[in-house]
Amino acid sequence: MKKCYTYDDINIIPKYSEIEHRDKINISTRFTKKTLLDIPIISSPMDTITGLDMAREMMNWGGVGVIHRFMSIEEQAELMNKLCYMPGSEHVILKNDLPRCAAIGVKDDYLERSQELFNNGCNVLLIDVAHGHHKLVGEAIEEIKTRLEQIEVIAGSVATGEATKYLCEKGADAIRVGIGNGSLCETRIRTGVGIPQVFAIIDCVSIADDYNVPIIADGGVRNIGDVCKGLACGADTIMLGSLLSGTKESPGEIEKVGKWPNEQLYKKYRGSASLDSKKSRGDKKNVEGNHKVIPYKGKVKRIINDIREGLRSSFSYVGANNLSEFHSKVELIQVTRAGNIEGQPHLL
Repeated sequence: MKKCYTYDDINIIPKYSEIEHRDKINISTRFTKKTLLDIPIISSPMDTITGLDMAREMMNWGGVGVIHRFMSIEEQAELMNKLCYMPGSEHVILKNDLPRCAAIGVKDDYLERSQELFNNGCNVLLIDVAHGHHKLVGEAIEEIKTRLEQIEVIAGSVATGEATKYLCEKGADAIRVGIGNGSLCETRIRTGVGIPQVFAIIDCVSIADDYNVPIIADGGVRNIGDVCKGLACGADTIMLGSLLSGTKESPGEIEKVGKWPNEQLYKKYRGSASLDSKKSRGDKKNVEGNHKVIPYKGKVKRIINDIREGLRSSFSYVGANNLSEFHSKVELIQVTRAGNIEGQPHLL
């Protein structure tokens, strides 16, 4: 039986550095085989994380927001159109050098949805399913790439090198890694299935590198340090849900609880496989997620900027000027539970 680790089990070892100014560190990265990002951050295709406002804000910062698929084809295509095109023009694409990404499934209308998204400016599709090492996912990649040669396809979610190889050989342009580790995910509780994220990333990267396919690490992130650790394990980008939840740009209404001056503001955050989310789509089967309300956090730009600063600091601790150097120089160490506690703010 293999011994597997997750973010709480590891730390990054500090190393010799000659970096004088952290703000000069380059944190750009690959998103897919053909597209690049200024920051290695992706907002998750959850219906309480990425709609039009979040996708726009992520694009403004040089990241990418994956517009969720839990709406009609027409509604999703309209959001993509608004994200991509200059108001009043059907021909001028905004920020043409950046990816414009939306999520799809692998059943029913996914080909029609893919075509409509492409027609409205989408250049990257993300196949958003819980178990990516599946025949239907492989067939969907091949079918989409045949019909829409210009578009790139991200596939997942997976957690093993074997699954990564399968999707790479089917033609995936990036691999989404992470099963059962989301903050609201109950897959491991309800099914016993899943692999701790550090082991999953390292295993998938070891195969993806042979195909020159980028890895997107999704799930298990509870703080900015975990974002740094995910990249240290070899990922090219980190997909975020909970860290971006409860912000002004996340979909949903602000809920007020209590009365002034003790009034509290909240926003709903729910997993895509939660009962709350499934009921909104007329489905109550195969529930593997939860939902809750999150204290309102304000604008997401503060969080994104904190992540940028944290990443540059982490790179400087190992003497890395960019992600490529970070991948080659970084070393990880296993920590005990006591060592993990020591790393948290504490008082005597």
